[in-house]
Amino acid sequence: MNWIQLNSITQLEDIAKTSYERPQVIFKHSTRCSISMVANRRLNDADQPANTDFYFLDLLQYRDISNAIAEKFSVYHESPQILLIHKGECIYDESHSSIYMRDIEEELSRITSV
Repeated sequence: MNWIQLNSITQLEDIAKTSYERPQVIFKHSTRCSISMVANRRLNDADQPANTDFYFLDLLQYRDISNAIAEKFSVYHESPQILLIHKGECIYDESHSSIYMRDIEEELSRITSV
């Protein structure tokens, strides 16, 4: 997995803009949570879909960014959480034990086949 570290609120605007060219994924990870560790491992063990950027947010270190994500993309904060951003909007989000790369890939194939 080729993670891009999300450590600045200003990156959120770049993510939104870039999502018009290619899908963007944000993974909010809590380093103290065993469920988050499992979700992180699942993502890291999977092949990264082509033409999609994956952002990694250390939720404990950057809680302010997590709050900004919730506000900007109109999602309820959860941890761990995965968000798929397309055309400036969150079109898919999942949390806890329901985070799987295959589900992200299904959503990606749905938006690329339109």
